[in-house]
Amino acid sequence: MEITEYIASLSEEGRLLAAAAEQAGPGASVPTCPGWQIRHLLRHTGMVHRWAAELITAGHTTPQPDGGEPDLDGEELLDWFRTGHRHLVRSLEAAPADLDCWTFMPAPSPLAFWSRRQLHETTVHRVDAESALGGPLTTIGADRAADGIDELLAGFHARPKSRVRSSVPRTLRVRAVDTDAVWTVRISDEPPQTVRTPAGAGAGSAANQDGGGDRVDCELSGTAEGLYLTLWNRLPLAAVTLRGDRSVARLWTDNSAVTW
Repeated sequence: MEITEYIASLSEEGRLLAAAAEQAGPGASVPTCPGWQIRHLLRHTGMVHRWAAELITAGHTTPQPDGGEPDLDGEELLDWFRTGHRHLVRSLEAAPADLDCWTFMPAPSPLAFWSRRQLHETTVHRVDAESALGGPLTTIGADRAADGIDELLAGFHARPKSRVRSSVPRTLRVRAVDTDAVWTVRISDEPPQTVRTPAGAGAGSAANQDGGGDRVDCELSGTAEGLYLTLWNRLPLAAVTLRGDRSVARLWTDNSAVTW
């Protein structure tokens, strides 16, 4: 995806999040985030938006503390969220291509990093807001969902903070049936190692070989959108097709919650 696509999509996702939050009401439970209500979701996401915008506009080259979550509620909280989201979008739109600021994962540039990161941050939390309504979720395009899977597998879980570990090496394949995207995730007692492999590499079951010639213990397949939301633990494993050792998939779902 191009940076302009990230920013335009971020703008739309924030509007959708706010609309769903307004319709649900601040006290509505968020089933995808147990223990949270809409008010908690707005406070958290709005804080992240302001934190990212400050890094971008001030050009901080070292980590900075966030500003904390506000003691706001109701319409005042919703207005605060919308103001912060608009400020983030405008900050990204106005940032120079050679923006220099701190990031926490590899990317082609800081501007590309923050545009991508805030898009997926907001998309996942928009799904949370819509889940509080109990109706259908707004569709995520296949290419954007595949991009989000890349960020999650090869970005977040390549970091030492990842808790997806196994004393016995395991291999998980993730296959998006509506794109050419296939990821092979090697899980060990070190951070997972992910490679994106050709669409034709391996097929079917755990007995098949992956592109590196090793046995694949488990495969998750489905649409890119379904996989994206499942890997972010916003949909259950039943939302995708699982072949092979279910315990490998559970290793992911039980340990993959992301921390900064």
